[in-house]
Amino acid sequence: MKIARILAVTSKELHQLARDRPTLGMIVGIPVIQMLMFGYAINSDVRDLEGIVLDQAQTSRSRELIAEIQATQVVRIERTAASENELREAMRSGEASIGVVIPTDFERRVLDGDRPVAQLLVDGGEPGNENIANGIASLPVGHRSGVYASRTRTIEVRVESNPERRTAVQVVPALIGVILNMTMVIFTAGAIVRERERGNLELLITTPLSSGELMIGKLLPYVLIGLVQTTLIALIGRFLFAVPINGRIFDLYVGAGLFIAATLTLGLVISTLARTQFQAFQLAFMTMLPSILLSGFAFPFQGMPAVAQGIAQLLPLTHFVQIVRGIVLRGASLPEMYPDVLKLCAFLAVMLAIAMARFRKRLD
Repeated sequence: MKIARILAVTSKELHQLARDRPTLGMIVGIPVIQMLMFGYAINSDVRDLEGIVLDQAQTSRSRELIAEIQATQVVRIERTAASENELREAMRSGEASIGVVIPTDFERRVLDGDRPVAQLLVDGGEPGNENIANGIASLPVGHRSGVYASRTRTIEVRVESNPERRTAVQVVPALIGVILNMTMVIFTAGAIVRERERGNLELLITTPLSSGELMIGKLLPYVLIGLVQTTLIALIGRFLFAVPINGRIFDLYVGAGLFIAATLTLGLVISTLARTQFQAFQLAFMTMLPSILLSGFAFPFQGMPAVAQGIAQLLPLTHFVQIVRGIVLRGASLPEMYPDVLKLCAFLAVMLAIAMARFRKRLD
């Protein structure tokens, strides 16, 4: 074994790495992205959580209680509900994560001091929401009037969608999106590159297929595969972890199909950018990391700064996590979550157009 030969091979590898820009990008990009996301974007100190209030008492003290809850800067009251049905509809559609219910006998409860004066309804499908609500309920509210400031628990917390407070109920529905995001992007990231490396691209060029027909034809088999994966994950979650499916199965499959198509088009765009399958897998991995960490799958979405939330809005997994939790846990219908559905449709259209345009350019 000669040192000179080893150094020669080492020098050759370094020169190859220097010419491989995607690899160099990953060497620098992955640590930078992780440091920025974990140090800046991911934050468990949630502020301005969307809330809705049902004030059935309509007294000065009830309005004081609402003002003090908002003063914590943890809950931002977006609107006032006229009835309990309206409040529950807002929470079911995901418009609000916390509902504040002040009963009609609020003043009597304040004077008696033997019952909670209000109730917080919390979406138990979102990570961290229950801890936030418990923190609000433990605050010494009412210190302005001094009537019930000495009581340690003035507000009752009721967890909706996950009354047993099980972690599996929070994780498993969103895990459908995480697994689909990983597999679908990887499946299609090497699609065009694979045809080129195998020598099949020239054959496809000679066929009467248009760019759109070729792209859609490559997507459809993977859409079916993704729906099979959705079924498998849902069955495992239902029978092994007792995760309920409160919404319609049809809505779940339509939402999953839309998300699968959106992630597949992202993979196609990556496939038109990469020159080799290895580069395609590298680029796919670079997109998966922000999707998983910024989508609200494991960390509170509301705790992220505005810039990180803006970036997360560009990722399809962010919207599918809201859709799947709404259908599976809150029993919402797909039309009730139309903002996230429209954003997925827009992402699908834009990515498909980019993939078709880039593939047409390469054909030229």
